Amino acid sequence: MRVLVVEDDLRIANMLAEAFTNRQYEVDVAEDGESAWDWVNTHDYDLIVLDLTLPKVDGIRVCQQLRARGAAARNAAIPVMMLTARDTIADKIIGLDAGADDYMVKPFDLDELMARTRALLRRGSPSVNPTMTWGDLHLNPATCEVTYGNTPLTLTPKEFALLELLISSGRRVMSRPIIIEKLWTREESPTEEAVKTHIRTLRQKLRAVDAPDDLIETVHGMGYRLKQFS
Repeated sequence: MRVLVVEDDLRIANMLAEAFTNRQYEVDVAEDGESAWDWVNTHDYDLIVLDLTLPKVDGIRVCQQLRARGAAARNAAIPVMMLTARDTIADKIIGLDAGADDYMVKPFDLDELMARTRALLRRGSPSVNPTMTWGDLHLNPATCEVTYGNTPLTLTPKEFALLELLISSGRRVMSRPIIIEKLWTREESPTEEAVKTHIRTLRQKLRAVDAPDDLIETVHGMGYRLKQFS
């Protein structure tokens, strides 16, 4: 999948580009509205993360131009996550009315932004069943909901991302370094102890809804994977 990050604050732009790259997305970065429009006209994107206040052409105008192209045009229906330092209801309404699919106010939590962009990407792919299943465990990236049987689990964004990674990996063993690479940015620099802590709390929450104690298996010296069901 390919993502366009449109952000004139290079610190934020680089942080987002690294976060998406670590999750195996192709990423392009534009620092102003005119450059964003050039990228949109030459590439197909699955998602645009768009700052509202930009040099040359602001994010509202970029979004309006994108939506005005018509449903058949390249990138016309692409999901748009709008970012802004403006936090009034009126500003949010303006952004959504311009065609944004979601809206986050700076400073934002990176884990939450990644979870919400995953939801937008799933929403933009209706032909794909969004629900991921492993036995009685069900995870829906489009709604960020997890259930075991009929019981919902309340997870943090990082716990959700970790569980999503384990389900999508099937029986492949995920080492702690690989988990860090996929779920954290280099800027965050977590230790392997952070992975162990998230695995421990995730197991506790799963046990609380009567999931098997060994649903998340430890493969000693290698990493983690989900238990195989017969």
